[in-house]
Amino acid sequence: MSMAFKLACVQTTSGHEIGQNIAAASDLARRARDAGAELIGFPETVNMMGIKAALAREKAAEPADDTALVAFQALAVELRALLLVGSLVVWSDAPADADGRRKLANRSFLIDADGAIVADYDKIHLFDVDLGGGEVYRESSSYAPGNKVVMADTPWGKLGMTICYDMRFPHLYHRLAQDGADFISVPSAFTRPTGRAHWHVLLRSRAIETGCYVFAPAQCGDHAGGRKTYGHSMIIDPWGEVLADGGEEPGFVVADIEPAKVAEAREKMPSLHHDRAFV
Repeated sequence: MSMAFKLACVQTTSGHEIGQNIAAASDLARRARDAGAELIGFPETVNMMGIKAALAREKAAEPADDTALVAFQALAVELRALLLVGSLVVWSDAPADADGRRKLANRSFLIDADGAIVADYDKIHLFDVDLGGGEVYRESSSYAPGNKVVMADTPWGKLGMTICYDMRFPHLYHRLAQDGADFISVPSAFTRPTGRAHWHVLLRSRAIETGCYVFAPAQCGDHAGGRKTYGHSMIIDPWGEVLADGGEEPGFVVADIEPAKVAEAREKMPSLHHDRAFV
């Protein structure tokens, strides 16, 4: 197993203006790199957040032309670090619907220190919920769901890529772990009501069930359009211990990651090998 490394989760309050969002996230990433981080994660929808679908469609670009993606590729080269761009709102490559209307993608990117895109992942599970009190979300009306499990190689082990609402579907994480994931990313923009109730327990559960490190860079604060997110970016070890919690303000957290602890946790609790067929 490879040597230990430092991981950072950047926590932002992204809004309408893509340029401002890039600048804020990049500044925090530079500070995280100065603190020794070699892998730096950004939250979900770090390029634009809290905006209505029509404006998102107006601002969205093809991935290759997306200003945020290009900027983060340059930042990875500048910092000589791996960047997990939690997710960007970009145009999907899925076929248009019957009315000829294209959908967006909620897409995560892993960028290496040379600025190359190592892997990308489209959020599989879309957030279609009614939380009460008028707080309603229908991601499927604007976004095309992903349909592929994605694993990426890093210098320290294998990274399974997920996004936010995915965390409520443990079979996805079980699959990633059985396929060899050592770390799982869960960049998020969790709502405050669900965050207070479920954020910590779900993330710790995914780490415990898989024996993986789980890291979840998150949006925080009050966003344009009235959206309010929970924050509390998390880094959790394979035994379910919380190594870092980002609280409720923009910033970053850093933790030491020891890949050998993945095998150690799975030896103690080998549940990944104990699946049984049942009817």
